[in-house]
Amino acid sequence: MQVSIACTEQNLRSRSSEDRLCGPRPGPGGGNGGPVGGGQGNPPGGGGSGPKARAALVPRPPAPAGALRESTGRGTGMKYRNLGKSGLRVSCLGLGTWVTFGSQISDETAEDVLTVAYEHGVNLFDTAEVYAAGRAERTLGNILKSKGWRRSSYVVTTKIFWGGQAETERGLSRKHIIEGLRGSLERLQLGYVDIVFANRSDPNSPMEEIVRAMTYVINQGLALYWGTSRWGAAEIMEAYSMARQFNLIPPVCEQAEHHLFQREKVEMQLPELYHKIGVGSVTWSPVACGLITSKYDGRVPDTCRAIKGYQWLKDKVQSEDGKKQQSKVMDLLPIAHQLGCTVAQLAIAWCLRSEGVSSVLLGVSSAEQLIEHLGALQVLGQLTPQTVMEIDGLLGNRPHSKK
Repeated sequence: MQVSIACTEQNLRSRSSEDRLCGPRPGPGGGNGGPVGGGQGNPPGGGGSGPKARAALVPRPPAPAGALRESTGRGTGMKYRNLGKSGLRVSCLGLGTWVTFGSQISDETAEDVLTVAYEHGVNLFDTAEVYAAGRAERTLGNILKSKGWRRSSYVVTTKIFWGGQAETERGLSRKHIIEGLRGSLERLQLGYVDIVFANRSDPNSPMEEIVRAMTYVINQGLALYWGTSRWGAAEIMEAYSMARQFNLIPPVCEQAEHHLFQREKVEMQLPELYHKIGVGSVTWSPVACGLITSKYDGRVPDTCRAIKGYQWLKDKVQSEDGKKQQSKVMDLLPIAHQLGCTVAQLAIAWCLRSEGVSSVLLGVSSAEQLIEHLGALQVLGQLTPQTVMEIDGLLGNRPHSKK
């Protein structure tokens, strides 16, 4: 990846990635290390400004370079990672709503899926203003409201770009970022989203305007973090540099497509951004819209749920490249059988082992399919370097550095 980072080298030398993105670390009293937010930096009992309090703020040693600090949930077995180098902890498997919520599955099925996800430790729910023309957000919001789960126990993300037919209802202008996010919050019936994503880059909007608008919605409490989706590495670096130049809030993660046949960006470009500026990855389509599975055997029936209304996907599957990919999927069956898992579980676990990946979003049409995909967590521990090398050998598409 040829991205200039000269403008940030002084910051990178003088401050750790965690300090840059998360601010001062809390002291023993659990505060933020400063007076922001009405004295939250004071330990319980007050008196946080005295010599004893200052002496107690001993910095802890930094985490190993590049390490995604992972923990396992009690009772669920779900694994949690930091979102990039921010302090937000997200389940390594999240639930997406593209194609399914408000569209190809009923609201009752959507509720079943969300309930199973939450009960199995999934705390990341992703949607977008464009999904099913806003119906996905409404469905998700209705379910969350009916469940009554603590708002602090889950993470909701949405994406802004395509909001309507009018010229001012799409893009990343300050107007649409603010109005679009408010519209999403109304449909979700939430006071804020945890992460708002810019759902693609916008050549018609200046980068400074985008970063200032994202900083504004965060400062207004409409979102807690912001990220990018389907942006190039150079564009992410530009946003980061703009934030540093004007003392604004930088993005914390990039949402990108990643699966066995889509590797270059997540495996070669994003790890460098993770190490340099702390931007993590949330990836989607781990089974390539349902095509990385042995059930099709090189063909896709017209009744397949994933094909309805998506002619482009059917065309892709039936193309020469699609047929070659299906052949590769069949070649993976012996490895899956050896590990005691399905090809889909193998593919999801393979995505989870990628450097800098905070969470992999799952798209499912039933609770049963979700439970199967969650089984990838057990496969992850079996992916030895030798197994990964064997998979790379079968695929023959491992990306290599162009440097």
